Amino acid sequence: MTPADWAKWVVELAVNIGLPAAIYSLTVARLGTVGALLAASVPPLLWSLGTLLARRTLDAVSLLVVGGIMLSLLAFIGSGSARLLQLRENLVTGLVGLLFLGSVAVRRPLIYYLAHATARRKSAAAAAELAGLRDRPGFRRTMTIMTLVWGLGLVAQTILACVLVYTLSIPMYLVVSPIFGYGTMAVLAAWTWWYARMAQARGARAAE
Repeated sequence: MTPADWAKWVVELAVNIGLPAAIYSLTVARLGTVGALLAASVPPLLWSLGTLLARRTLDAVSLLVVGGIMLSLLAFIGSGSARLLQLRENLVTGLVGLLFLGSVAVRRPLIYYLAHATARRKSAAAAAELAGLRDRPGFRRTMTIMTLVWGLGLVAQTILACVLVYTLSIPMYLVVSPIFGYGTMAVLAAWTWWYARMAQARGARAAE
């Protein structure tokens, strides 16, 4: 990673972990638990909006970001306790996980479309090369397994995060929950990298 990448990573951690915890602590006495939670959610929401605007293209990745933002906003609608608000926020990840699983069910693995969107931002040639692999059985199986693992991982993350809602204090949850979320993403990303390398090696051996 370059120094710029590290700087962005530090800022992202501050916006998604440090600021929410600080805002909640500073506003809970005045706004109450629900109001403070809503205020604490503003920095991560603005970060997601900034990420969307930075892409400058409407593709599969951007649509996932848009969907997450819309679901996060919907989580704030209605009344209820602070715990209920935290549960509604966690449903965003769960619904995305179900979207991954649903794409497997209809044989259109979402990982492929996300990979194609990423390749298209790099170059038209990279996107065309990926599209040329789309109908190969081995490639489709790899995309399907990746999508299935991500879907199950995100659903499992949602279930465990909901458990944390009832086992941790709200200030502790605001710190632990995003760390747990980043950890899950890191594990899934590392597994994806490993599995893709394994699939490429199998494809190379089959072509010999």
